[in-house]
Amino acid sequence: MCTQIDAITWNGGTAVAQPEYLRIAGELRQRIASGQLAPGDQLPTLPALCASYGVSETTIRNALRLLATEGLIETRARAGTRVRPRPPIHRMAADRYRSTPGAKSTPYTRDQGIGWSEYRLDKRFEKVKANAELAALFECEVGERLLARHFVFYDNDQATQMSTSYVRWSDVAGTPVADPINEPWPGGTRAQLGSLGIRVTAITESFTVGMPTELEAATLRIGGGVPVLRYTRRHISDTGRIVEVAHPIVRRGDTTIVDFRIDLED
Repeated sequence: MCTQIDAITWNGGTAVAQPEYLRIAGELRQRIASGQLAPGDQLPTLPALCASYGVSETTIRNALRLLATEGLIETRARAGTRVRPRPPIHRMAADRYRSTPGAKSTPYTRDQGIGWSEYRLDKRFEKVKANAELAALFECEVGERLLARHFVFYDNDQATQMSTSYVRWSDVAGTPVADPINEPWPGGTRAQLGSLGIRVTAITESFTVGMPTELEAATLRIGGGVPVLRYTRRHISDTGRIVEVAHPIVRRGDTTIVDFRIDLED
């Protein structure tokens, strides 16, 4: 089968043929970026796009598949192909772990700028043993018993974050912290540990960016071409013991900004 090619780009003075579906995807992408095709707008039908661009159905399908992978459009049965709503940018401030006594909030709700009634959490708990990677993060022995808490965080009905948070089983066994019925917990992990008499005095975070796994793309409802931000967080007690490891926390990378403030002395 031949691939339709008629667009020409220039690379160092050499003409390079561009597949037609890339040109069409680029034009549709520009119309979405400019607002000409707004979130929720329906794209023309497949026959209409074929007629408009003078190309085969296969070429149009390839262009639309690329835009769907990038998370720009979605196709639903009997609803056609529409421009996907783009979530707002969320800024994650370095001071989001500071707690407000008596307030029903967590670092996540502060990140999202939402109230408690708008916050929903899916959760699944299981007992596991630390593998080599977790043992290194906890600075503990391989095989130490941990409680793994798998979470999906919702801003209203939209999943925007997922994570697996581990705590030491010796710290939480037989306590309310080990019971998923108590989630979400006002104040988040720091407040939970505080209820056990564990005083957290430091938190570390390390960040990476990559393409989503199938599970991440499906859970966060993003295209496979949308990068995700993954980070590892550790809660450290006043004795220097690592008491919680979240590994990884996952958010879509195109709408998340991490802010840090660094105060310098003269």
